[in-house]
Amino acid sequence: MALPIISADQRLSEKRCAKVALVGVPGAGKTSQIRTLDAERTLLVDTEAGDLSILDWAGDTLRPRTWPEFKDLVVFLAGPSPSASPEQAFSQAHFDHVCQKYGDPAQLAKYDTYFVDSLTVLSRMCLAWCKTQPAAFSEKTGKPDTRGAYGLLGAEMIGALTHLQHVRDKHVIYVCILEEKLDDFNRRIYQLQLEGAKTSAELPGVLDEVITLAILKADDGTPYRAFVTGADNTWGFPSKDRSGRLDPIEEPHLGKLIAKCLGRDAIARTAAPAPAFSSAGTPSLDFHASQE
Repeated sequence: MALPIISADQRLSEKRCAKVALVGVPGAGKTSQIRTLDAERTLLVDTEAGDLSILDWAGDTLRPRTWPEFKDLVVFLAGPSPSASPEQAFSQAHFDHVCQKYGDPAQLAKYDTYFVDSLTVLSRMCLAWCKTQPAAFSEKTGKPDTRGAYGLLGAEMIGALTHLQHVRDKHVIYVCILEEKLDDFNRRIYQLQLEGAKTSAELPGVLDEVITLAILKADDGTPYRAFVTGADNTWGFPSKDRSGRLDPIEEPHLGKLIAKCLGRDAIARTAAPAPAFSSAGTPSLDFHASQE
């Protein structure tokens, strides 16, 4: 058996997809960014029933209500892991079992983007499940063990998101709430609103892009929305650009941002026009901060 080397030509000819965390404060317009994607080729995984801002969006939706349901979706969407033993999640046995429930995975071929809204609610869903597992109880006393529950939470969340990361032919967008806090020195800091410190700390390392949808101010004080992509931004937003193709401040249009990350000349099709934007930091006259 020859060493399975992937040649440069093979690697360069592979379909490229982005894994993106889209973060922002409540009301910034994160969910509405799905309108900049092709509705016919986007699957919304709605964990929070918060689709009021996109009631007229014409795409398909899945609504998992429990953590086991979400894990079933993950293995169905991403396929089995070759390294998982039969009794583990995301194994071939798990995949076969889920296929018996949901049918042929070929039905997913029509989608090129999974839009998960939101990680914040998903982490709460996972924690609720973790608190019912044996690891969340003391072996000696049988009483609830908070550290055990949160330890399991971190392993479950990172395991599921890492597995979904390996979908090579789909974009995966994770929406997450950004919260503002003051540190011990009374300095303003921003962090992802997730249950458990492990997921919040490790998630940026798993994904290709961490994009903050922020409401900034132009030189004249006029507010405008923009994507903050640079890790060294002056506001301290959690941002990251693995592609190296993005400007520190980008137009708030998810479809165009994904295309730019992948180095594509063609602009992604849009279901609704994006707000006008000035990369110099000054919004044009028809752009309003009240837009969702």
